[in-house]
Amino acid sequence: MKGKEFLGKRYKAERFIAYFQSFSNTYGTCEKLKGLYEEALAIDDIVGLSIGTRPDCIDESTLTMLQGYTKDYLIWIEYGLQSIHDRTLAFINRGHDVKCFKMAVEKTRKRGIKICTHVILGLPFEDRDDMLATAEAVAAMGIDGIKIHLLYVIKGTRMEKLYLEGRYRCLGQEEYTDLVCDFLELLPPDMVIQRLTGDPHPAELVAPEWSLRKNETISLIKKALASRDSWQGKRFSQG
Repeated sequence: MKGKEFLGKRYKAERFIAYFQSFSNTYGTCEKLKGLYEEALAIDDIVGLSIGTRPDCIDESTLTMLQGYTKDYLIWIEYGLQSIHDRTLAFINRGHDVKCFKMAVEKTRKRGIKICTHVILGLPFEDRDDMLATAEAVAAMGIDGIKIHLLYVIKGTRMEKLYLEGRYRCLGQEEYTDLVCDFLELLPPDMVIQRLTGDPHPAELVAPEWSLRKNETISLIKKALASRDSWQGKRFSQG
């Protein structure tokens, strides 16, 4: 309720999508999930659902249930991919491979369910070409939306150990800005860009410090696109 009040005041919003965000929100029986989804959809000003999950936590029965809601509501599924490179997914202990992601997308996209994917720029041992290969792969999959995240280092994680040992270098703000612009150029012009960077919690953040300045980073991305006469889809190729 507080979130709706804030968004209503800030953006004059009158209708909302219920966001099942943290963790996997398709991990459970259809009966349990149906109860959760329909509790949200029963609220008058809710016009749809956005369901965050993993490609290895979806099955045909859950997709069929969600497909039934598409007649009356806007339904999004958000699948975390992070990288198109299996070596990276294995290193970060993602728990699934690229093939699993592609299978989940294929099962979903013909059902009238919108698909959003999450990717991370700055993953360990990936260079610019590796990251842009992820953009090209995602662009070719018929995905409706994307959330682009910066990899930042959090206290108490394996990444913190790598960072403190000097085995991992965070992206700089200018470097990230340029990468996002390059990434956007490769995406289809009609893909919905739902996020351009992440939101680290200040108390948990180790590095980079600039990641806390989200609005500044978004402003830099907009300025960079303008200065280089660039736009989303500029280098997108359907063939």
